[in-house]
Amino acid sequence: MRDNKIPFRKFETCAIVTGAAGGMGRIYAGLLAERGYNLILVDISRDRLEETASMVRERVAATAGANGSCVSGFRILTLVRDLSEMSAASSIAEAAASFGCDVEVLINNAGFFFLKNMASTDRKKLSAIMMVHNYTPLMLCREFVPQMQARGKGYVLNVSSLAAWMPWPALGMYANTKRFIKAFSRSLRAECRGTGVSVTTAYFGAVDTPLYPLKPSLRKLAVRIAVMIPPEKAARKALRAMFKGRKQLMPGAVNHIFLPLIAVMPDWIINPVYGILKKRYGI
Repeated sequence: MRDNKIPFRKFETCAIVTGAAGGMGRIYAGLLAERGYNLILVDISRDRLEETASMVRERVAATAGANGSCVSGFRILTLVRDLSEMSAASSIAEAAASFGCDVEVLINNAGFFFLKNMASTDRKKLSAIMMVHNYTPLMLCREFVPQMQARGKGYVLNVSSLAAWMPWPALGMYANTKRFIKAFSRSLRAECRGTGVSVTTAYFGAVDTPLYPLKPSLRKLAVRIAVMIPPEKAARKALRAMFKGRKQLMPGAVNHIFLPLIAVMPDWIINPVYGILKKRYGI
């Protein structure tokens, strides 16, 4: 159900969502279309990206009675792009210009996760996580934020993580790339002050998506005890915070409870835990 407190945009402007082929990216796409945005959806998976597009079109068609004839103006562009490539952002910007729709919303959602020590991680994988989490979001902001500022209106949602406070062994590459997003978003928000462009950072803990390869029984337990948050709930909270121009959000009471402990976790605890993980899982 659409949040009626957020004005319907009548498909006059566009929203870009990266990592739109599944997980929260797919949910963002549906929610933004419900709010009246045309969509530019980006992912490396062509088939799953088209599945998202089909789902969104059906969702928009279902709202025809509520939103009237303006639904017929809905447009969607799917872009199959490898966000680990240096040219990804400029390629997306060129496609958006050809699409002929002003970009009002940028959701830097794409990401991936692995638990492994740096020395045994493939070089290409190390490069890819920095490109996908850092370089391409930075360059997408560089492409679209000036356009938003020129129009005096725009929203950026950068997805960081609770892990930004957890640069621990084996988690280090993921955590430190998310730490960059944390710092970059803060500086960008200050630079956008007074321009009509807001920058919101989402610090999710564990969200019940395929990013975390857990057994279904463990997923259900994690959601039940509030260690994991359902993705639909997380996405709605993130968009609500973004449209309100909030600086950041971190859904989940458990995350707020444990954050002070996570941030000051001493090495004499972290090191033996890493030793156990390394021995048991070969990370």
